[in-house]
Amino acid sequence: MSKLKVGIIGTGFLGRLHTKLIRDVKNAELMGVYDKDLSAAELVADEFKTKAFQNINDLLNNVEAVIIVAATKAHYELAKISLNKGLHVFVEKPITAEIWQAEEIVKLAEEKNLKLQVGHIERFNAALVALDKFNLNPMFIQTDRLAQFNPRGTDVAVVLDLMIHDIDIILSLVKSDVKHISASGVNVVSDSLDIANARIEFENGAVANVTASRISQKKMRKMRIFQQDAYIALDFNSGVSEIYRLVSPRDKTLKDFISFGEMGIGENKKAVIYEQPEQKEINALQYEQQLFLDAIYNDKTPIVSGKDGLHALKVAEMIINRINESGVK
Repeated sequence: MSKLKVGIIGTGFLGRLHTKLIRDVKNAELMGVYDKDLSAAELVADEFKTKAFQNINDLLNNVEAVIIVAATKAHYELAKISLNKGLHVFVEKPITAEIWQAEEIVKLAEEKNLKLQVGHIERFNAALVALDKFNLNPMFIQTDRLAQFNPRGTDVAVVLDLMIHDIDIILSLVKSDVKHISASGVNVVSDSLDIANARIEFENGAVANVTASRISQKKMRKMRIFQQDAYIALDFNSGVSEIYRLVSPRDKTLKDFISFGEMGIGENKKAVIYEQPEQKEINALQYEQQLFLDAIYNDKTPIVSGKDGLHALKVAEMIINRINESGVK
């Protein structure tokens, strides 16, 4: 199998990581990097022994796929020009700055039969990957994503910078349409929202309470899932997930788990058991790069497709609109 020629567009903090990791992805051949700041591109190119292209068209003419790691406002134009060149596109989250832009590039990728993947990296966090074999059917989800202040993300609201990770995961888990959203948020140290909270209600009765802040003293990335007969806690910082399940006291598998006694009344009593799924050693960024190439070679829809990115963006915009409507800033 011949290697796929890949180029990196954007050589900031995350672009540098993409450049570093793509070199070791199976069937990928790094052709070079491009950044509107040529000196930044040359630094990364020198570090990883690749070529810094002075003109974006020169890069696009020498590759079969691109990874776009530029500022959000540039995603649309970069994805559009790449797709029109017949290239497969991996674009970092959020997919674009505006919904109409996302709709256009999703449609363009479909028309040209090209793969469009969005970099919602938390889908590949070890804590979530460890739950692959479990049947997740959430009825209530609580998420807390708190980060220390970093000017790098303040070109967009915290909803698009941080919360959108959890929005994407929630939409992938809850197989139902959004029914209602209420939200609040404030600007604190930047010109856009720095803290936000949203309550997302779904048609099937599921509810998600989502909080994001980029001015926290400590970093926190946690999700708690409540469903019938189970409570699941995920820590995206450590990559650890924990499951507490309710089973029949007569369940023969009880001896295989740590028991926390019983819960319930009378005949409805259930045994509470605990398990910690095996944590897989995984580099989430490199794993999503590999899945992008796999989707191209196997002609399959990427796990986090353009439509997924669009769906997450629409819900994020709904949250921002609710906050704006509240008049609290």
